[in-house]
Amino acid sequence: MRSIGIDDWELMGRLALAVVLCGLVGLEREARDQPAGLRTHILVGLGSALFTLVSAYAFGEFRRAQPGPGGTVVSYYDPTRIAAQIVAGIGFLGAGAIIRQGISVRGLTTAAALWISAAVGMAAGAGFYLGAVATTVLALVALVGLRGLRERLAASVRRDFVLLEVALANAASLHLVLSFLAEEGIDVEGLRSARGDARSTYVLELRVPPGRDFHAVLDGLRSLDGVIDAEASGVRAPG
Repeated sequence: MRSIGIDDWELMGRLALAVVLCGLVGLEREARDQPAGLRTHILVGLGSALFTLVSAYAFGEFRRAQPGPGGTVVSYYDPTRIAAQIVAGIGFLGAGAIIRQGISVRGLTTAAALWISAAVGMAAGAGFYLGAVATTVLALVALVGLRGLRERLAASVRRDFVLLEVALANAASLHLVLSFLAEEGIDVEGLRSARGDARSTYVLELRVPPGRDFHAVLDGLRSLDGVIDAEASGVRAPG
């Protein structure tokens, strides 16, 4: 079986371009200590490029001419069949990069990067050089350039979850605590109690508005009448 419509040097150039471009994406993931890094992205891009080349050029002899009304009709094989399976197949690799830890999920960005690498490899294999290069540049901008911006934007809109434990001299002091939190714009999403011999202890689940310094709120709580102590977990450092 011989390649048709592409010479050996161009074929190797397309494979090399896929390696370079996908390697850049993989290098960023490697620097972030992700499970799928440089080698994985290179292999995904290289394999996608080769599948695309095989699909487009390696089966030229299977096209056949058939007589039809008005002259000869040339019937071609479908070059998209093999390439189409890359999109489905890459999902297995992407799923392997996703890790669930409790209520949080890690690896979604890496899975998306693998998907992009497959697309870049396909574009390079098909000779769509501008699309492959432009997609790589934009992907790196999203992965590297937008990281700091994303963190700043998230900090400006994210409502932090805080677990607050307060020890009160008596149960009546709970009303003061709830009123103080309401004045600070903090939502109480859950409340449970554990009564002791000399004091009442309550655990509150809070949602803190973005930009609010909960350390200052905690100091204010401790100064309320009837509050013996107040401790919080899940509080981010100010700034």
